[in-house]
Amino acid sequence: MKEKIEKALEKIRKGLQQDGGDVELVSVENGIVKVRLKGACAGCPMSQMTLTNFVEAELRKAIPEVKKVEAV
Repeated sequence: MKEKIEKALEKIRKGLQQDGGDVELVSVENGIVKVRLKGACAGCPMSQMTLTNFVEAELRKAIPEVKKVEAV
């Protein structure tokens, strides 16, 4: 599952990198994906919305086994 997530994150990264941000996979456990937002995303007041509405939505669409995405 980790490989699938990394592959999906590659597509998501392109969108984040256009705005100066990035995302890094930290861990996957029981369908919960933990990521670290980097670059402009790390200090952005909209980062929680980006995490939920973009990163989590795209991962869940690509990989139905993903239950939740959390920032660490």
